[in-house]
Amino acid sequence: MASVVSPRRGHSTRPSGRRRLAGAAALTSLALALSACAGLASGDEAPAAEGSDKPAAVGLASLDIIVPADPGGGWDQTGRALQKELQATGLAKTINVTNVGGAGGTVGLASLATVTEPNTLMVTGLVMVGAVETNKSQARIEDTTPIARLTEEPLVIVVPAESKYTTLKELVDDIVANGKDVTVTGGSAGGADHILAGMLLKQAGVPSEKLVDTLNYVAYSGGGESLSALLGNKVSAGISGVGEYAEQVKAGTLRALAVTSPEKVEALPEVPTLHDAGYGFDLTNWRGVLAPADITDEERAALEAVLTELHASEEWQATLEEKGWADAFVTGADFDDYLQQNIADIQAVLQDIGLVA
Repeated sequence: MASVVSPRRGHSTRPSGRRRLAGAAALTSLALALSACAGLASGDEAPAAEGSDKPAAVGLASLDIIVPADPGGGWDQTGRALQKELQATGLAKTINVTNVGGAGGTVGLASLATVTEPNTLMVTGLVMVGAVETNKSQARIEDTTPIARLTEEPLVIVVPAESKYTTLKELVDDIVANGKDVTVTGGSAGGADHILAGMLLKQAGVPSEKLVDTLNYVAYSGGGESLSALLGNKVSAGISGVGEYAEQVKAGTLRALAVTSPEKVEALPEVPTLHDAGYGFDLTNWRGVLAPADITDEERAALEAVLTELHASEEWQATLEEKGWADAFVTGADFDDYLQQNIADIQAVLQDIGLVA
């Protein structure tokens, strides 16, 4: 699995009656979506790309995007990038972005369950997979319609520039020795940042049953809040996506201790990987989009078609390069299968590091 390397693998607990995550038996073909162009009023043309008189091959008259987090973090960046580039390419005319933060995205997930408008996408990712478990959320990803995985991004562990920690081992050893006197900030409880902190302590020899009593993890639902805590020296260290902290590292206000990808990243080429730092695993944070549960196969295929067209565009590829996001695009049954396995794997990891029973 690309997102996390776990010491053991679990089994999906998806109830068999939830048809969406398992995938429709036979999704309507992409060609049908191209002609349907869900969301276009009768007689409307798909909106033309900016500067072009030619209508796009696919397009939506309107689209709602739910960002299940406060402004400033990776999900917000993803939602805003989708809005910008879908409009720039003419693939959607009117796009509304709404932030519904809280509880690792599960508040937004619950709000998606009430949506009846089929042209709705909610940003999701590894953080939400974990938060559903740690928050014992009644709303579950299995009850939505998966549309596409978009990106993968490594995490980075940082400390304030004036911190005493110069290596990841120094930080981890201090947490082991002094427990909750050392504070680590990151995204929502049970998300990728929290999982990484737990896995580092587990590899350092902290038993699963003692992780909760050892780790002082300060969770924020938006990346801006965790950055403020770091820059204000209110926490000892922080974990987030490379894209959220890279500029501060380059500016010298934060010091990066390690990135979590198998190889060094272009945005922070001097920063060692977890393997370089002596830890035997990788962890990348995927992001994608979900739609409401009860849309039709044709509506699902239309949304997939729009995102497939966006993925092929120069605008989206430029965004990936600018943000330092790895291209991880997949739709349809392949995304269904990936998501099903990811849920099972994260359930196992959370149990292994003591965050869920």
